[in-house]
Amino acid sequence: MSTGERHEDSLEEMSVGLPPLKWSKKVFDGLVQNFKFPNSWGVRYPNDGQTAADAPAGYITLFWDYFTEGNFRLPVTRLFLDILAYYKFHISQLHPIGMVWIRHFEFLCRSMHIEPTVNHFRVFYQFHCSQGFYSFAQRSSAKKILLDPPKSFHDWKPKIFFIKVGVISMKMTFRGTEDIVVDNMKTPQSEIWYQDLKDVPSIELPKRALVAAGMSLYWKMDREDKPVYMEGDKIVSLYIVAYKRENGRMATVPKRADEELWYLQIVRNFALPRDEDVAAQPSTVAGKFNFAF
Repeated sequence: MSTGERHEDSLEEMSVGLPPLKWSKKVFDGLVQNFKFPNSWGVRYPNDGQTAADAPAGYITLFWDYFTEGNFRLPVTRLFLDILAYYKFHISQLHPIGMVWIRHFEFLCRSMHIEPTVNHFRVFYQFHCSQGFYSFAQRSSAKKILLDPPKSFHDWKPKIFFIKVGVISMKMTFRGTEDIVVDNMKTPQSEIWYQDLKDVPSIELPKRALVAAGMSLYWKMDREDKPVYMEGDKIVSLYIVAYKRENGRMATVPKRADEELWYLQIVRNFALPRDEDVAAQPSTVAGKFNFAF
């Protein structure tokens, strides 16, 4: 049997038993409006009876829960693409709890002015697979940096939508169900960045907190102010927003005269879709094995 045949067989096996679409068009429309997805991205509500395996050719499947507790936003950050590339899996194969691990890590790093990298991420988490979805497990050798992660996600598989594959600006491939090698990582106890990372709760972050962390581009390019987190009348460290203190709030302050516009400061963190990759009109016919479990 060829490699291609083995890969196709594994995808067919993994896609068995996926539940059909089960969330309201009204909620979907609210998502599209809330996140201001450009028309060119081709965001599409599935037809009745379709599952996550039924993304049309030229489209991928995304899950609503990525955007809630997972704090996912489009366009994606470069760190997110680096993680997909390193572990060689497709975004549609990511369990929502895996999204929580990734986005929480990036939020901590950026809010503490630490450059997030795949190797830093690997210090804390081991890649693993469960029932065809990929996620991460906490390494016992590293300190915990995520407090109170979601215990489970209920009915997340039917809450799907389709979007053009070009929105994710890299060539993704589906990973098969082969065994995952445990990669042993030395804990860098003496390194400053490791010492500085704190343990912070997992919450659904406010929109402006993600912008302030440079993890969301929902900010006008020409704005002369920037988002900050405040307690009373004092600007405090952004990560504290996760503690939901009574006197805390997201606010904006004018940028300094010698500062770049906030949008220009954070846009470097993102892998923006290329116009030519989202301009084409893909087929409306369901693609074969566009999604794998």
